[in-house]
Amino acid sequence: MLATLASGAPEDWIERASLVYEPKLDGIRILASIEPDHPSPRVTLRSRLGNDKSGQFPELVKALRAFARGMRKPLLLDGELVALDADGEPVSFLELQSRIHVTGDRAIETLARERPVAFVTFDLLRDGGDDLRGLPLGARRARLESLLATRATKVIRLSEQAAGDGRSMLDRAIEHGWEGLIAKDASSRYESGRRSPAWLKLKLVKRQEFVLVGWTQPQGSRQHLGALAVAYYDGKGRTRRLRFAGMVGTGFNEKSLSELKRALAARAVDRPPVDDASLAPKATRWVRPELVGEIKFAEWTRDGVLRHPVFLGLRTDKKAAEVVREDRAPAGRGEAGNSEPVRRSSSKSGAPASKKGGLAGVEASVPRALRSKALDLVVEQLRVLEDARRDGEIALPGDASLPVTNLHKVYWPRQGYTKGDLLRYYARISPWLLPVVADRPLVMKRYPDGVTGKSFYQHRAPDDAPASVRVEEVEEPDGDRRPHLIGGDLATLLYNAQLGAISLDPWFSTMGHLDVADMVAIDLDPMPGVPFSQVRDVARAVGETLDRLGVAGFLKTSGSSGLHIFIPMPPGSGYDIGQTFCQLVATFVAGHAPSLATVERTVRKRGHTVYVDYLQNIQGKTLACAYSVRANEFAGVSTPLDWDELDDDVTPEDFTLASVFTRWASTGDLWQKTRGRRTVDLHGALEKLGRLIG
Repeated sequence: MLATLASGAPEDWIERASLVYEPKLDGIRILASIEPDHPSPRVTLRSRLGNDKSGQFPELVKALRAFARGMRKPLLLDGELVALDADGEPVSFLELQSRIHVTGDRAIETLARERPVAFVTFDLLRDGGDDLRGLPLGARRARLESLLATRATKVIRLSEQAAGDGRSMLDRAIEHGWEGLIAKDASSRYESGRRSPAWLKLKLVKRQEFVLVGWTQPQGSRQHLGALAVAYYDGKGRTRRLRFAGMVGTGFNEKSLSELKRALAARAVDRPPVDDASLAPKATRWVRPELVGEIKFAEWTRDGVLRHPVFLGLRTDKKAAEVVREDRAPAGRGEAGNSEPVRRSSSKSGAPASKKGGLAGVEASVPRALRSKALDLVVEQLRVLEDARRDGEIALPGDASLPVTNLHKVYWPRQGYTKGDLLRYYARISPWLLPVVADRPLVMKRYPDGVTGKSFYQHRAPDDAPASVRVEEVEEPDGDRRPHLIGGDLATLLYNAQLGAISLDPWFSTMGHLDVADMVAIDLDPMPGVPFSQVRDVARAVGETLDRLGVAGFLKTSGSSGLHIFIPMPPGSGYDIGQTFCQLVATFVAGHAPSLATVERTVRKRGHTVYVDYLQNIQGKTLACAYSVRANEFAGVSTPLDWDELDDDVTPEDFTLASVFTRWASTGDLWQKTRGRRTVDLHGALEKLGRLIG
């Protein structure tokens, strides 16, 4: 469970009876698993990304074994691993960096002496046979306090907590320069793998990642380098560029200065990578924009540079191309001064809503590749009708038209997103989405009253469909012929949404070849309570298996709680062949990771696993396609991913109607790779799979 950034100032949240307050520690989030064993308990430390950190912090493992000695039940603790100063007080994450990637036993032993750590636990998720995640935070905290009452040490600590009034803790945070506080709803349940508004970050300093683009020579007694030049990406498409954000000259130690100088010198270039290089010192030496550093700072100046920046450390888990400014762009720097807030490509918070609660602010984030005069006109007509609360007929490219109604109806009550927002999204994304559904029968799941209302499936196209909408007779697997909507044009796409069908659900085959599956899919569906990190782990296993078979797999979020892996099939492949291939891959993955995945069809027998579903590959069945909106409370969008993004802390909630256009401004149309690719050699893949199984 992760915290979200609170809106407004910390003072707005600091005195609420329903909240408890804890210091925001600057370390590594750790889940500590303890299992009884002989002669000593088994301890595993896992990071937020699921990486095993036990070997890098053996002194913490030893302390937890001593802590659990004599216990006869397993425990799962959530907390923060922090570095300590000479007085035993937590210090900056920078002090942990030297330990994170070290592997040699002797080096680890030396660093453990030089930079001691502590584990500050703030939650108890499992206590013996009891899964505590469904209990309120207050009840979990009581059991945690009871557990540590006589067992806490300098290394295994209980987080400080204040209930109902955090003013005193906030005063100390300001006095001692803490990063901030965490405010938690005392009644909240623990939501594994989810970033929840029940936990709020009350930050006292600004901090974000920046791209390192240069350095200056040292002066006085300092060695290696003087200051770092940092930047961030701004703009979209061809106008995307690196903007200079200032010079950072503090926050280093001798070791970090030496390591940074070597890394920067290896990337030295003659030409500045930023287009506003005149703002940097003339003696700046420039580098390729590949390294990312985390910087804390007081504020942005009116000139758009950082005030009082401090270097916190390199971020090897971040890609330079993803670094954008995380708050409102600076005034006085050209067009950026009037732009909307820019978010990371996998934004957690999304674009700002309009006063009526809709998605007006998202329009500024639409990539150039999805803009045209024709689509601008469609979007504007939809907006005018919605603002006037009128029904009407909109003109579409190619002399087509479409009647639309009730555009002001709220479909997502929590965010205030409307039916009009849905149609405008589909109009904007149509250049990328229409090829995905082209010539494919569509199945509708209609939500006439939005995501909180009743829904129903509809295969048959309405008898009164407008002339501009493509409707054709389709022979169903049962032999009956029914009229279906057929995807591939803007009128049909918008009509599908006009009917209240929020998602786009096409067949795996096209007209004229309805018994041939040109694509098949493996659907990863987590059981209730399974964290999304486990879904990512299972997806990695599927991807690695496909790689070993020489098969191309394409990854996307489902838009809801899972992930989809799509596999192009050879021409002429029947549905049975594609389903059999997916079944073998799914069975192989589940067999090698039974604690994580299953192919069990009976829901109650699946346990705490991810269901690896291959049964969608039947003629007439569908999955939500790439770029489809989903009818869930967070307005998710099925979003193509690169496989290496599984190593990032992505969640389904990262990709919503409010955030996806910002992401796509930097990624482009990833799903186009599914078209025109060499399809799978089924015979060779099955032979390899047989050898793996054997």
